[in-house]
Amino acid sequence: MIETLIILGVSVIFFATGKIRSDLVALCALLLLLVLGILTPDEALSGFSNSVVIMMVGLFVVGGAISQTGLAKMISGKIMNLAGTNETRLFLMVMVVTSVVGAFISNTGTVALMLPIIVSLAAKAKSNVRRFLIPLAYASSMGGMLTLIGTSPNLVIQEALTDNGFKPLGFFSFTPVGIVCILVGIIVLLPLTAWFLKRKDDTGDDSKHNGKSLDQLVSEYHLEDNLQRYVVGHKSDIKGKTVAELDIHNRYGLTVLEIRSETRRQKGIIKNVSQKLAGPKTILKEKDIIYVSGEKEQAEQFAADYALKPYVSSHRKNDDGNSLDFYDIGIAEIVLLPNSQLVNRLLKESGFRSKYGINVVGVRRKGEYIMDDLTELRFRSGDVLLVQGTWANILRLNNEENDWVVLGQPLEEAAKVTLDYKAPVAALIMVLMVVLIVFDFIPIEPVTAVMIAGVLMVLCGCFRNVEAAYKTINWESVVLVAAMMPMSVALEKTGVSALISHSLVNGIGALGPYVLLAGIYYTTSLCTMFISNTATAVLMAPIALSSATELGLSPYSFLFAVTLGASMCFASPFSTPPNAIVMQAGRYTFMDYIKVGLPLQIIMGIVMVFVLPLIFPF
Repeated sequence: MIETLIILGVSVIFFATGKIRSDLVALCALLLLLVLGILTPDEALSGFSNSVVIMMVGLFVVGGAISQTGLAKMISGKIMNLAGTNETRLFLMVMVVTSVVGAFISNTGTVALMLPIIVSLAAKAKSNVRRFLIPLAYASSMGGMLTLIGTSPNLVIQEALTDNGFKPLGFFSFTPVGIVCILVGIIVLLPLTAWFLKRKDDTGDDSKHNGKSLDQLVSEYHLEDNLQRYVVGHKSDIKGKTVAELDIHNRYGLTVLEIRSETRRQKGIIKNVSQKLAGPKTILKEKDIIYVSGEKEQAEQFAADYALKPYVSSHRKNDDGNSLDFYDIGIAEIVLLPNSQLVNRLLKESGFRSKYGINVVGVRRKGEYIMDDLTELRFRSGDVLLVQGTWANILRLNNEENDWVVLGQPLEEAAKVTLDYKAPVAALIMVLMVVLIVFDFIPIEPVTAVMIAGVLMVLCGCFRNVEAAYKTINWESVVLVAAMMPMSVALEKTGVSALISHSLVNGIGALGPYVLLAGIYYTTSLCTMFISNTATAVLMAPIALSSATELGLSPYSFLFAVTLGASMCFASPFSTPPNAIVMQAGRYTFMDYIKVGLPLQIIMGIVMVFVLPLIFPF
């Protein structure tokens, strides 16, 4: 018992100081419990096979797909229409929406679904995302108090009541308590998050990194000013011809930037989009979309000569037909070094196309932008070239450091490009997952539903590749939760948790029902900081029930104190999976949870000690 308490205490100290990564601290604590023989290997590794941890991994993938397909931006845009850019209104919207979702989905699932939406929402409003993510985690737990199925401790106290012959609780018996929790949460968190979670050095501005965004490059080089898109129709004479045969550049003064093909499903939902560079040997096919840059009159003449129709996007609203996408093909800037072999050579002699599969679409030289007649341009030292190619080929340019330097972080920019044509698919998968989780008559466990959704997101192309899906998983949060879960086993196994709960509750039982109610709430809260909320509820529910019955009191308020204490644990990042999930995304420290979560946890208990007897009289 002493060894377990020492390991727990030292771990808390390291968590609080933040000098060592939280996942490493958790793993060291786990190893000590294993080496000292407090836990068996099976018990120590049980957290890594726990369904909650597996569910966290799957939900990271689902959340990543929601973000990657632009679905998060679409949903956040709808919220923005309701809340505007006022930070207080946005805060209230986050709390309310998350709580409602959390009433029907697990708090872990709620946070994973809402996280990319909230990040996108904060970016659009130019607000500090740190202000919203801890409230997001807390609101998911508060929302769990709105319904019987909202959180596992609710089901635990329901079972305790029915097993002892008391009237079971209804589905919405929890709703009044949940509403009070949400109101208290809003009132307390509104000032605390403004005081403690908005660091001046955390503006969320990405402009500090070197390089420019894709939108900035498009705007700077005016790529969209003379961009036209045409579809190869059934009657078009262009079918079956190569780009070289058409000689578009010499005949019309136009540059073919790319050729795209789209595969559609029923009702116009696009299944896949394929982009490719227009090489001399590229053969044009029916339904291909040709992107050309040049004078509008010449582009219209080209379209008329070959019976081409203007292209209008069916998967993006408000598309004016003059915009570039970077799903497969990207752009980047490279600067030529003084000793480059390309200096004083013509573009057509550079070998960019033949060696790297790259097109040069613009040159910046001493503040001037050269966009026309590039093939006859002779390079100079210090020229900045705007290149276009597949993201893989742009990455290859980094290997030629003797001739040029790639500016910025092209791969990071590629990761930011949303596959918006997959948003309907991601939405359908998300709805399917929610339905499988919410409705009990469907014989599929929540963790299975989440795994199915995660795999479908990958198989249906909501990520560029499987590696992109893996990168969405926050392994630090996963390892933190998995390594800390066995701590609850150690505390129960050594008798620490039973000793604490029995001593505190039995010691104050004679001081009156209100003091007993407060004791049960705060004892449960204390245990939940180190033990899972479900395990704590299982431990405390019979103690609360027997204490109430011994004093001749109705047990309902006391059992609600148990589920509240188990669910409303905000003072630690590892007390609940939602707290851990947002930790890295918001760059929070252990002390951030103490500063914001501990006051909320204490105030929530004080309010509930007086509110619960009003709803469920002694």
